[in-house]
Amino acid sequence: MSKMNIRQMTLISFFAALTAVGAFISIPIYPVPLTLQTLFTLLAAMTLGSVMGASSQIIYVLLGVVGLPVFAGFKAGIGILFGPTGGFLFGFIISAYVIGKIIELKKEKNIFYYFLAGLSGTVIIYIIGITQLSLVTGIGVKKAITVGMLPFLPGDILKIIAASFIASKLKLVIK
Repeated sequence: MSKMNIRQMTLISFFAALTAVGAFISIPIYPVPLTLQTLFTLLAAMTLGSVMGASSQIIYVLLGVVGLPVFAGFKAGIGILFGPTGGFLFGFIISAYVIGKIIELKKEKNIFYYFLAGLSGTVIIYIIGITQLSLVTGIGVKKAITVGMLPFLPGDILKIIAASFIASKLKLVIK
C-alpha cells in the first residue's frame, strides 16, 4: 500500500474508535464479556480492506496497551493482551486483515459474500481467542469453547449478518 492520505487515516482512526465504543457496550460474562467490538472489527475489514481494516484494529489494541481504558469493562494495559481474553484482541487484527483480503478478491460482491468473509474472520477470532483462553486459564480447549464461544455464537451470527448488510449497502472498499 502506498502512502496513506488524511481521509484514509481518519477512517482508520474512526474504526479504531468505533471498536473502543463497541467494547463499552458490554454484558459482563465470565471470563469473556459480550461486546460489540466484533461488529466494528467486521465492518472495518469489509469497508476498509485488509491493510486499513487491520490497521484500525492495531491502533485500537495499541490504545489499550498504552493505558487508555478501551478494552471491555474499561480495562487497559499490556496485561490484558496476555490474559485470558487477549487472544480475542489479537484475533481482531488477523481477522480484519483476512476478511479484508477476501473482500478485495472479488470485484462484484453480494451480502452472501460479505457473510462468508465475516464468518471466516469470526472463526479466526474464535480460534486465536479460545487457544489463548485455554492456555492462560488451564481449563482445556473443550471448557474454553463452552465458556468462550458457545454463549456468543447467536450474537456473533447476528453481528456478521448486520455487518454484511451494512457493507453490502455501502459497496466499497476504500482505497
